[in-house]
Amino acid sequence: MRISASAATDVYGPHRAGECETPPLAFRGGCTVADVITGAHVIVYSRDAEADRVFFRDTLGYRHVDAGGGWLIFKLPPAEVAVHPSDASQHELYLMCDDLDATMKMLADNGVNCSPPTDEGWGRLTTINLPGGGELGLYEPRHPRATAL
Repeated sequence: MRISASAATDVYGPHRAGECETPPLAFRGGCTVADVITGAHVIVYSRDAEADRVFFRDTLGYRHVDAGGGWLIFKLPPAEVAVHPSDASQHELYLMCDDLDATMKMLADNGVNCSPPTDEGWGRLTTINLPGGGELGLYEPRHPRATAL
């Protein structure tokens, strides 16, 4: 059974309108997997997890819960996920901001060094070196943001 273009637009967005036979993984009652997945959990692997936890807590100021024994889990801003083609199976974490220059200044005022920003077309990008040796991307998107959905 085909669904109407307006219903497909509501479910899949305008790029898929009219192309879909049925919603993906629909459950009885019309519920989809997207209706029952309640969040995402990001894991940052680190050579110095304690230093990076302190960075997220004290420098970035992210609220957190203690899952026990000082194992902090941080509340992140609204998120979105993109799937890009690649020969490697890897994941990356980028934080987003509305004004990269102002955010970089605020970070610098708190002792955080960022790489020089680059213009990628889809947004302006910098990286933050984490105390544990990893990198965290930070960018000002120019693309439509899924966080507004």
